[in-house]
Amino acid sequence: MVKPWYKQFWPWFLIALPATVVIWTIMTVIVFTQNSVDLVTEDYYKKGKGINVDISKVNVAKELGLSASLNEKGNSVIITLDKGKLDHFPAISAMFVHRTLPDRDFTQLLTADARGNYTLTLDHHLEGPWFIELTPHDEEWLVQGRMNFPIETPTQLTN
Repeated sequence: MVKPWYKQFWPWFLIALPATVVIWTIMTVIVFTQNSVDLVTEDYYKKGKGINVDISKVNVAKELGLSASLNEKGNSVIITLDKGKLDHFPAISAMFVHRTLPDRDFTQLLTADARGNYTLTLDHHLEGPWFIELTPHDEEWLVQGRMNFPIETPTQLTN
């Protein structure tokens, strides 16, 4: 006597193969939709037009002889500004942009001590690649560069 099909091994084995593929595909789609990486900005056209403005601000900073270096002490990032031809150390806006994680981006307004050191105190350590922009309140100039954290020694901000 022949068993009915649903009591045999091979039909269930053949059904299980595509069923596992379907289940893993659904799980993969769920994981990737919940953990997407935003590599493309939504307002890319405006950003592209703004590049020319940024370049002119960078050129103003070069004409003024401005440069900056960064150092890390515990949870603090110390930005040392070489003020070049400026009369005083202005209050600056320091924008930190993570390369792939936009939810970690932040901007902080900083003032200098007498030696031109701007101290940014954070509640956590910075890790990985960051793009940093330093601008005064009037946004006449821009010093920018990329930095990989953590930093062992004072490092010049490089474009």
